[in-house]
Amino acid sequence: MIASTGPAQGTEEMDGQSAEPEGGNKQRQRSIAQYVIAHGSVAVATLAKRFDVSAMTIRRDLVELETVGILRRSHGKATAVSTRLFESSTEYRLDENRLAKLALGRAAATFIQPGQAVFLDDSTTGIFFANEIKGISPLTVITNFDAVAQALKHEPGIALNLVGGKYQEWCDAYQDGQTVETIRRMRADVFVMSTAAVIDNACFHQAVETGLIKQAMFESSRQRILYVDHTKFERRALHMMMPLSAFDVVIVDSATPTETVEGIRHLGVEVVVAPDVTA
Repeated sequence: MIASTGPAQGTEEMDGQSAEPEGGNKQRQRSIAQYVIAHGSVAVATLAKRFDVSAMTIRRDLVELETVGILRRSHGKATAVSTRLFESSTEYRLDENRLAKLALGRAAATFIQPGQAVFLDDSTTGIFFANEIKGISPLTVITNFDAVAQALKHEPGIALNLVGGKYQEWCDAYQDGQTVETIRRMRADVFVMSTAAVIDNACFHQAVETGLIKQAMFESSRQRILYVDHTKFERRALHMMMPLSAFDVVIVDSATPTETVEGIRHLGVEVVVAPDVTA
């Protein structure tokens, strides 16, 4: 028997590409998802050329993206599924623009004072924010987002209120009429939220049920803070929630265009540009 000294069939080497670290794969898959969602439907050959990998590599990436509900494969092309599914994938939302979200969360935490009650929505920026407020106590945090609850549940100085209702796996949060009614019966000092898109100086979200919960938290809070990275000003979503002018503070990342920042300030809203962070 002659032992093979070359790469086994089916490996990346047989595909004509060198093996990549897992992080490289994930970054490329995020870029593919964003590109397909922006264009609606893209041929595998086009993706292979754009990302400088083989068609076989693209097909493997598309299998993973289809598994988590981001894209659909058919007839040599990839097609974006509902924008709602992309927005609701916690894994993808958490990995997207991580440093910007860390910067936004850190900047928002400077507005929080001991003794306050804080509403937090189901945005993944809230996970970064939650980690930043761990040293502020006593504090009451009210949220419907399980990921935030997990981040704060062992903090002795924080009284955690996880708003109930029907658990929705697609967004890792509790969302139904009961959730909305519970929130409406509460009052908080501060509501800190993000949004899927900013269009015509207003916040939008693709999922109406998510928007209803954000609106309930908004109406039940004395101070309202919005944090958004620059990509939210380039996106589209279906349901309008509230205008930017209704917020007390809007926090943006440093990549947000100057004209966008000045436009929000002209609405009479305090705008904070979050300093860049490296880790």
